[in-house]
Amino acid sequence: MQIKELQKEALQLLQNLIRTQSFSGEEDKTADWLERWFTDHNIPHQRSLNNVWATSKHFDDTKPNLLLNSHHDTVKPNSAYTRDPFKAKIENGKLYGLGSNDAGGCLVSLLATFTYLYSEENLGYNIIFAGTAEEEINGKNGIAELLPKLPKIDVAIVGEPTLMNLAVAEKGLIVFDAVVKGTPSHAAHPNTVNSIYKTARVLNWFENFKLEKVSESLGEVKVTVTQIKAGSQHNVVPAKTHLVIDVRVNDRYSNAEIEQILKERAPVDEITARSLRLNSSSIPLDHDLVKAGIEIGMETYGSPTLSDQAMLSCPSLKLGPGDSTRSHSADEFIYVKEIEEGIEKYIKLLEKTLRK
Repeated sequence: MQIKELQKEALQLLQNLIRTQSFSGEEDKTADWLERWFTDHNIPHQRSLNNVWATSKHFDDTKPNLLLNSHHDTVKPNSAYTRDPFKAKIENGKLYGLGSNDAGGCLVSLLATFTYLYSEENLGYNIIFAGTAEEEINGKNGIAELLPKLPKIDVAIVGEPTLMNLAVAEKGLIVFDAVVKGTPSHAAHPNTVNSIYKTARVLNWFENFKLEKVSESLGEVKVTVTQIKAGSQHNVVPAKTHLVIDVRVNDRYSNAEIEQILKERAPVDEITARSLRLNSSSIPLDHDLVKAGIEIGMETYGSPTLSDQAMLSCPSLKLGPGDSTRSHSADEFIYVKEIEEGIEKYIKLLEKTLRK
């Protein structure tokens, strides 16, 4: 099939996806659109909940497996929208609509790329495409649900808007709940262990806390207190102050190591990680995919934002058309040209890597 025809079909599919509400956990109708694409192209596929996937026509168990993955759920539109987020209108070369940039453009571009290479016999890898759900909420029914059902994945490209540059590393995430305890009392009486005053010293500690290992591509681990809650009445000194701490982990630490360090050092009375499953991810700079991308003009960088890469245990990179700064913004859009070029660059990258 010609690339120009695939570009045209991919744009039409993205418009249909935008017109179909697909908030996280409600992606059944957009999953139907992905199934329709495969049916129309005579590609056998499978569906697990709202996750849809297919493999190369000439799948060979002796070859390694490359996963092409992106998501078809969206966040809810914010209150600053001036356009209908579900209208999918093209104006001045821009396709407007919820999920157009994050990550609809990447999803349809990867799907077109998979379709283009589907029948190739002599590639060095089997290609697996997976359009998955619940990425925006790191949900259990998204890629985490699908991965055990897929063949073993050796390397992955996760479609997220990167301006078609190679995000060769991505920070992980841990959210901690912490408690600073004090002595509850009537506000009129002396109290030398007010948990709120004690928390002021704790906040200063977190503000100045640094971890020693710095990643070449991801920089420092970033520790940020994002929520504080204490007290319910003006005349009662509370017994506890509750904190929420957001920690973005570089590839020099595992999430388990960060948890252990904060348990030992943080000057709080209790600290508990909500989950350790969202680890940092990366791909070696000498991997064939990275070398091929650099050869065709792509730049490399480390990404501070989280994606479904965090759920993968294999080497992976984040790559896709669109701009991450437009994600979750009002009147979200992607340039039509970005999708067309995205498909061309994905195909060029894979042909250069897989046809050796």
